[in-house]
Amino acid sequence: MLPKILPHNNDERRRSNAYDAVLRYESKVGGQLFGPVPAGHRREFFCLDKYTWVWHEEWTNTNGKHQVVTTHYHVRPNGILKTQGNQTYQSISRDELRNFHNAVKLYGQRIPVALQARLQVA
Repeated sequence: MLPKILPHNNDERRRSNAYDAVLRYESKVGGQLFGPVPAGHRREFFCLDKYTWVWHEEWTNTNGKHQVVTTHYHVRPNGILKTQGNQTYQSISRDELRNFHNAVKLYGQRIPVALQARLQVA
């Protein structure tokens, strides 16, 4: 079973590793779009494919409990839907749409070469 899901040769493995490295870089840059990430927090924002964007945050709350929130944004011809955790898809608000648009625009300005190269592979 494993040979079917693992890269078959060194070229595929190298491409896969490069893809992963670019995605990690993009998610880190994307996480800083709205300012520095506070100490003890992890924040990521990245383009998974042509139609899917991910916002991910992790932190420890004041009670010492680990918190995780992951939001998937799905770009559709008639609007943008989002989902968090096990929730159903829902349309985003006008304010969230404006924030999403600004984030995607900044993302494209900060990492256009990496983004374009990766989207052509995806």
